[in-house]
Amino acid sequence: MFVNFFLELRQAKVPVSIKEYLALMEGMDKGVSDYSVDDFYYLSRAILVKDERNLDKFDKVFGHIFKGLEAVPGDGVAAEIPEEWLRKLAEKLLTEEEKAQIEALGGWEKLMETLKKRLEEQQKRHQGGSKWIGTAGTSPFGAHGFNPEGVRIGQDKNREGRAVKVWDKREYKNLDDTVEIGTRNIKIALRRLRKFAREGAEVELDMPDTIRSTARNAGYLDIKMVPERRNKVKLLILFDIGGSMDAHIRVCEELFSAARSEFKHLEFFYFHNCLYEKLWKDNRRRHVDTFSTAQLLHTYPADYKVLFVGDASMSPYEIAYPGGSVEHWNEESGQTWIQRVADTYRSMVWLNPVPERHWSYTPSIQLLQQLSSNRMFPLTLGGLDSAMKELNK
Repeated sequence: MFVNFFLELRQAKVPVSIKEYLALMEGMDKGVSDYSVDDFYYLSRAILVKDERNLDKFDKVFGHIFKGLEAVPGDGVAAEIPEEWLRKLAEKLLTEEEKAQIEALGGWEKLMETLKKRLEEQQKRHQGGSKWIGTAGTSPFGAHGFNPEGVRIGQDKNREGRAVKVWDKREYKNLDDTVEIGTRNIKIALRRLRKFAREGAEVELDMPDTIRSTARNAGYLDIKMVPERRNKVKLLILFDIGGSMDAHIRVCEELFSAARSEFKHLEFFYFHNCLYEKLWKDNRRRHVDTFSTAQLLHTYPADYKVLFVGDASMSPYEIAYPGGSVEHWNEESGQTWIQRVADTYRSMVWLNPVPERHWSYTPSIQLLQQLSSNRMFPLTLGGLDSAMKELNK
């Protein structure tokens, strides 16, 4: 098993050596990690991973090799709800006709008011019902069931995509900016967004001027230097990460890699679903190391061009209501923050990886399209080309 672990890390292009593998075996022999998969994970990661950009690759290989050996305990839900209530005993599987018969509570305020009441009243675990917090039922609150408008509590990943709030602490991965691009077309599309200027120290030889100066100087060499010619466009990219965006990680990483190579003045941040009062740079530290959105608006001047990248697929409450965020209680609505960005930066577009033919079926996409002044484009080569033309105006 350990040999396969080492070989698969090499195959995933994580640069591990025989010396590091032997160091890991020595640590195991001395009982550093005992019999805990959790301890072994941190021990092997500390020894085998030398660059944080390889952490995601390491995690994928580790999860594949040691899957099912032992469940690593998580942080649980952020409420006083007994964990055993929410164990997945069965999933509620309904026909489309049965789903159509289940009614929503009737809006955001009613949903939150009822959840508060249930938390106060419920005394035991429930499964398969339509009222209490539980599993495999049609209640608006719980896991592994179905409700057209509910609060998901204690369930790993989404099933129906219907939850308007998710009461769990979830972890996301940073996008890898070293992904090898399968095609150069993304870079070519990004090159439409260029404005070259020569600024800074004179480090390049100006051959035409050197020849002219030398000729005027009776043949004595007169070398002329100029500053390096660079793209002076400043780009700010805001990536939606996690949840439904997991299906679009590959194309986002390709875009990220291409942008990193094309723009000298590039800043990026992550958000989840909709923009609120804070963003982050590192998904491993997003709960403790955040960047205020208000500070962002005052740090990066109005000459920056802003590029949102996200599927814009969520409950409309997440955009329109205070408290609508699935992860925390936001004091101001998402649309308030989107509007502030639009007011600050004249050049702003939204790239959406969802095929454009599906946009009309999702209310949140239509709402964000309006908030971005109809400057939402599909994350395709044609859409990227149109987005770059828009930012060049």
